[in-house]
Amino acid sequence: MKNSPLSIIKHFPDFLDYLEIEKGLSSKTQENYARYLNRFEKWLIAEKHENLLPHQLTSEIVWDYRVFLSRKTLSAGSKEPLKKSTQNYYLIAVRALLSYFTDRDITSLPSDKIKLAKQENEHGIHFLTIEKVKKLLESPEKNVEAGMRDRAILETLFSTGLRVSELVALDRDEFSNMKKDFLETNITGKGNKTRTIYFSKRSLDSIKDYLKARTDLDPALFINYRPGAENMETRRLTTRSVESIVKKYVNLAGLPHETTPHTLRHSFATDLLNQGVDLRMVQEFLGHSDISTTQIYTHVTNKKLSDIYKKFHAKDGL
Repeated sequence: MKNSPLSIIKHFPDFLDYLEIEKGLSSKTQENYARYLNRFEKWLIAEKHENLLPHQLTSEIVWDYRVFLSRKTLSAGSKEPLKKSTQNYYLIAVRALLSYFTDRDITSLPSDKIKLAKQENEHGIHFLTIEKVKKLLESPEKNVEAGMRDRAILETLFSTGLRVSELVALDRDEFSNMKKDFLETNITGKGNKTRTIYFSKRSLDSIKDYLKARTDLDPALFINYRPGAENMETRRLTTRSVESIVKKYVNLAGLPHETTPHTLRHSFATDLLNQGVDLRMVQEFLGHSDISTTQIYTHVTNKKLSDIYKKFHAKDGL
């Protein structure tokens, strides 16, 4: 290990390049890391640590940063503190930076010294019941092209468990031969990992209706319909656009405001587990590299098992 002559802050650009080139993270993930590290940079400067070298970072300095995050509010004038999960995003970015130092043989604090804030419901996830999913899927208008697109988006998210970044990357030529009531295709998702995704008859029917209505030549499966979009180089929807579309129908359907596109991914996984699908199979469907990531869903099925046990086995008089 060697001492670096560069300050921690001056290592940030190389670290972000490392995330792209060696870790293969998506541009969106890189943007998030840059944003979280920007907060760390501002704090280091405010605390007169702008010239702090990697080997000079101590557990005490990290602790001071954790205290700062725990007392930080959502915005100026707000009294609401950052959620524990949000605090952890900032800390995970610092932890990843320290792992980068280790990989580059730069002397620094071990990454495992960055302890995350304990969350009250560490494995809590938000998902919709099947009844609420149906209500959401039936919200878009079926007689206008944008409504057909939106119905196809919602159906696809729930049918496949796709991440939004994976959804917007789909091309229409992947659906040029939809003669069957079932379709499977390979995609490259997070971390450049390839997996197979499956489309149900419902989702394919909605995609067929949508594509029949299209008269453009844009290769993207899901395109933008806002005024002037036809003059753009590509009309492919962005992740932010899909998030706005989902939020629109969440409000129309009267569903919980915290419902997002990722909620449909959670709902997809939870439904599979409730139907008795093995956890490792769900891991494959979701494209998780580590089974521990998929295990966040087991609390849902554990509750179901508990209810079944109480109903059928733990009876009085036995």
